[in-house]
Amino acid sequence: MDKFLIKGGKALQGTVAISGAKNSSLPAMAASLLTAEPVALHNIPRVRDIITMAKLLAFMGAKVSVDSLPAADYTIESKAITHAEAPYELVKTMRASILTLGPTLARLGIARVSLPGGCAIGARPVDLHLSALERMGAEIATTHGYIEARAPRGRLQGAKIRFEKITVTGTENILMAAALADGETILENAAREPEITDLVDLLRKMGAKISGDGTATLKIEGVQKLGGASHTVIPDRIEAGTFLVAGAITGGDMTLTNCEPSHLDATMELLRKAGAEIEVTGGQQVRVRAPRKLTAADVTTEEYPGFATDMQAQYMALATQAEGNSTINETIFENRFLHASEMMRMGAHISIEGHQAVVHGPSALSGTTVQASDLRASAGLVLAGLVASGETIIERVYHIDRGYERIVEKLRALGAVIARVHGQSQ
Repeated sequence: MDKFLIKGGKALQGTVAISGAKNSSLPAMAASLLTAEPVALHNIPRVRDIITMAKLLAFMGAKVSVDSLPAADYTIESKAITHAEAPYELVKTMRASILTLGPTLARLGIARVSLPGGCAIGARPVDLHLSALERMGAEIATTHGYIEARAPRGRLQGAKIRFEKITVTGTENILMAAALADGETILENAAREPEITDLVDLLRKMGAKISGDGTATLKIEGVQKLGGASHTVIPDRIEAGTFLVAGAITGGDMTLTNCEPSHLDATMELLRKAGAEIEVTGGQQVRVRAPRKLTAADVTTEEYPGFATDMQAQYMALATQAEGNSTINETIFENRFLHASEMMRMGAHISIEGHQAVVHGPSALSGTTVQASDLRASAGLVLAGLVASGETIIERVYHIDRGYERIVEKLRALGAVIARVHGQSQ
C-alpha cells in the first residue's frame, strides 16, 4: 500500500488549480446510460472513483474513450447496454455505483446493482432510492447483496415523491430515472447541492424537461428519448475547501484558480470566523491568507448550502491549531469522527460525545504513523501533518486517491514537504 510522508512546518505559498468535481462527474457518467448517443464530458478529475465508474460502464456495454491531455475528457457511448448489472467486484469500493440503478432501469426496464461499498463513515442507506422507484412503478427485491429492479410496464411512471431525508445520490438517481419516465415526477425535499444543478444542466442538454433546480422541489416531465450532449463539469468545491484550509492552517498565502467561489460560502465564512483572510480575487479565483494564531469557531455540518460534512475532518485539523475550544456537531453521518483518534495520536486534544466533538486548542502536533479511514479523513490527516513537527506517515492513502487529483504534486508545488512512497497495489 502506498503511504504519504510529510514533514510539517512549511507555510504554503503560491497558486493551485482546482480540478473538476468528482461528485459531479460520477452522476454525469451514469447519465450517459440514458441515451444511445455519445455524451462528451469535460474537466473530469483523474481520481480512482472515476476510473472505477469508467470500468463499470464499459462492463455494462458502453464504449468509453478518454483524452487525458490537457484535462481528462470522456466520451461515453451506450448504444446498447449488454449487461444491466453493476457487479460487486467492480463497485465494492465506490458507493456512487448506485447511480447506475435509475438510468438503467429507466432505459431498459430492468436493472441489477450490487449494494454499494465505499468509505466506513456510517450508513448511507439506499432505501430512499428504492422506495422512490417503487412509487414510480418499479418492482424491487434485494437478494444476495444485489438490488434487482424491473418496471412491469416496460417504462417507469411519473409520481409525486417526497424524500423523508435529504439525499444527494437519491435525488440524482430519481432525476435520471424520471427523465425517461411516462408523465410528470415531482421530487420534494430534494437536495440542493451544486452537483445536483450540474446534473440538471447536463440532462437538459440531453433533452430532459426539468425545472426547480437550486430549490427543494424538482419537476421532471418525462420524455420518450434523450440524445447526446457535451458538458463541462463544475469545479470541485470540496477540493477547493481543502486547499483553503491548507492555506489557513499553515499561515500561508495561497490563491485558488478554476474554482467557483459561490459554492464555497459556508467554508469561507467559517474560515473567516477562525481568523483567516479570504478574498475573491476574480471570477474563479480565491485568495487565502492567515495568521499563525487562529481562533476557535463552532460549526454544525448541514446539507447545502450549509457547511459540508465532507469538510468536517479538514476543519477539525485546523481547529487543533486555533486558540480556544471549537465545537463540531456532525449531523449527516453517525460515524464520521474516525480521524479524531488519529489526530489525538499526533497530540490533538479532542473530546467526543455522540455526534459532537470539542477540539481544545491550540495543540503542538507531532508527526507519527496514522491510518486514513475514509476519503475526507485522509485529507484531514494530511492537513494535520502539514503543521506537525517531525515526520508524519499516513497509511491507506488509497482512500484519498478516490477523490483528490494529484494532491501530492499540488501540495509540493505550494512548498509542502510531502512524498508518496509506493507499496503493493490495492
